[in-house]
Amino acid sequence: MGAFTRALRALVLLAGFYLIGLVLLALLGLGDWALLTSGHHGIGIIRLVILSVVIAVPLVRGLALVRTPRGEDPPGVELTPQEQPRLWELVRKLAKAADTRAPARILLTADVNASVTERTRLLGLVPGRRELYLGLPLVQGLTEAQLRGVLAHELGHYAHADTRLSGLTSRVRGQVGRTVVHLQGESQEGEGKEGGEAKKRNFLHRWLAKMYIGYGTLVLRVTLQDARRQEYAADLLAARLAGRTATASALRELPALKASFGFYLDRYAFAGADQLLLPPRGEIFGGYGRLLGARQLELVEMRSELPHEPASPYDSHPPLAARVRRVEELPDDGRTDEGREAAFALLDTPETVLVALEDVALKAPPFQSGTWSRAADWPDLLTRAMNDRLGDQDAPLPRALVREKGTAGLPTLLAVIEAGELWELARHLPASAETRAAKGRARQAMLRPLLRAQLHRMVLADFAVRGRLRWEFSWEGPHAAVLTGEGGAPLEEGAGSREDGGPALEHAIEAALADRPDTGPLRALCALGDGPHTPKDGLV
Repeated sequence: MGAFTRALRALVLLAGFYLIGLVLLALLGLGDWALLTSGHHGIGIIRLVILSVVIAVPLVRGLALVRTPRGEDPPGVELTPQEQPRLWELVRKLAKAADTRAPARILLTADVNASVTERTRLLGLVPGRRELYLGLPLVQGLTEAQLRGVLAHELGHYAHADTRLSGLTSRVRGQVGRTVVHLQGESQEGEGKEGGEAKKRNFLHRWLAKMYIGYGTLVLRVTLQDARRQEYAADLLAARLAGRTATASALRELPALKASFGFYLDRYAFAGADQLLLPPRGEIFGGYGRLLGARQLELVEMRSELPHEPASPYDSHPPLAARVRRVEELPDDGRTDEGREAAFALLDTPETVLVALEDVALKAPPFQSGTWSRAADWPDLLTRAMNDRLGDQDAPLPRALVREKGTAGLPTLLAVIEAGELWELARHLPASAETRAAKGRARQAMLRPLLRAQLHRMVLADFAVRGRLRWEFSWEGPHAAVLTGEGGAPLEEGAGSREDGGPALEHAIEAALADRPDTGPLRALCALGDGPHTPKDGLV
């Protein structure tokens, strides 16, 4: 199907949306006219007219959303040809090979994604200014050959005129979607209202929403089929320009990069977000490259486990496994040794780019806060963030202790265990309805994992308060919590290889939470002195 045919079909779909609304408004208007000219003027007629007006309001509002709001560009840093000549040379070379016009701007973003846009006119029939959005995690995680495959894929959307029509198609989807959401909201707002009129109004709102959902399903079936064909076509062009191997391996890399980047942001870059604490300047994104270098073996399995289904029924991209299979089934082109260098080397003055993107990202939601502070280095960030987190008295078990005993210290908890009151205290912990309904040992089994985690946290907090907890930062694996004696030496040899404080702590916690609890090992480990040793069965 050619570009003109797709544009015409999109226009027909858009017209169909307006036609539905106009026909419904016309029917409501004709009904009101028939009621008012029927010669009857009772209160029932007036109520029906008012009801029709109320029903017409969301329809009019939906039609008033004709102009699709212009989406905001993702926060990014423009990479100019003067600042990044090698990257621009690569993009222009690929655009020439694809027989298409190169983008006017390249913007570096913090997304694990690459995309292209085109500021078209006349509903996409007239081409316009082109922009390429390139995610920094891709540049950090791909080789130069793989990045060529990604760029060639995006330029393929230009070459096939996909970007000229995507705005029109998205407008149809967005228009239908916003109207459906609005109608559903209208019906939900009145669900709690009593009275026959309210029930009639809600029923009609739901009926209208179902009508638009049905139309929206038709739109998606028609447009998603084209969108997925466009992705396959762009993959084939990428394989031709960048090589089969590089294109397929770049596609395989995407799930690994998405998962690892999310893990990095949570466990490293924003580990101190609750305390408004950031890593050193330039390290919010700079540290991701070091994580990738240190954990290559962990990423191997992610590259082989590809999703065989779309991310959602409305995903415009085909399943990743199907895309990889199509590319790998192409004839061998012998281009297996090209561009093995890291794509990040294409950037001139990469440190400046990392800082610039960080500054832009911190000005955008949800990070636009002027109260952030900086850690001295990564180990300092880890220590400050973890110690502050451990000291949070709003955790479930400390909160329950304060409620029952007035204090939340570890000695108080050990006394509760020794008195056989732990499972009574556990009544105040958050639990599912199934757990709350359980009795005896079944209830204990359900609550024990939460108690184990909370007790572990309280022990680490106790060591931290007394200056006997040391955090060892690591890119290669989990951060290690090292319990130390009074002189600062680790309590266990090799304890720095574990994030849970070592086997001795694990054993002591298990003993304290056993069916016949024994707090002796935990008291000895924490140097809290002997408590009353009265093991109890602990049944509720």
